Amino acid sequence: MRDETRTSSPAVLREPRRRLPCRPADARRTLRHAVSEGCRSRALACAPEAMEDALLVTSELATNAILHGGGITGFDVDVDSRGVWVSVSDRSDEMPTALAPRDEHGRSRPGGHGWPIVCRLARDVKVTELPCGGKRITAVLALI
Repeated sequence: MRDETRTSSPAVLREPRRRLPCRPADARRTLRHAVSEGCRSRALACAPEAMEDALLVTSELATNAILHGGGITGFDVDVDSRGVWVSVSDRSDEMPTALAPRDEHGRSRPGGHGWPIVCRLARDVKVTELPCGGKRITAVLALI
């Protein structure tokens, strides 16, 4: 897997090309670090609660891409005085859902809370189909 960092403005934090971690905990840590470092490197004032929300949304997007999207295929982090944009791409064409997951026997499984958390904490959420398959989810969070 390769990082597909795309830039939308000159102020984008560019992560070096590297293999993305395979384990959910490693992926969450890598993406959370990119968000934290983006804010720190721009010396932006950020309310602690806003940073916690941004890091939680980042963790949820990473976890969902790994558990439900066939793995992380790319990520972008863009930070400026208006907020932080976190984008995570995966292999799945399926749109996220807030329904509780069920096993093959129709019983509820743990989980199903990540997407509602993302939607509740983000100022804006956009799901984009990718031309070669998969999707990109971008969440915008205020930092104040």
